[in-house]
Amino acid sequence: MSHKEYKVLHVVEGGIGTIFLGASGIPIKKMELLLNKEAADGWNVVFQLIEQKRFFLFWTREAVIITLGR
Repeated sequence: MSHKEYKVLHVVEGGIGTIFLGASGIPIKKMELLLNKEAADGWNVVFQLIEQKRFFLFWTREAVIITLGR
């Protein structure tokens, strides 16, 4: 299926929880609300990727990169 338009969303794990707890987790409710809003506008999920990046010096932080198409 070919899409004419694409949009990329970036949902990041919280920084404070990463520092104090060592890991925070992806904010599922935030991601769910964001995806429901975009779906109401006609967007569909095309691809999803989980990224791990260094956060400050000692921690790693996860992010979800979601590609939408319509």
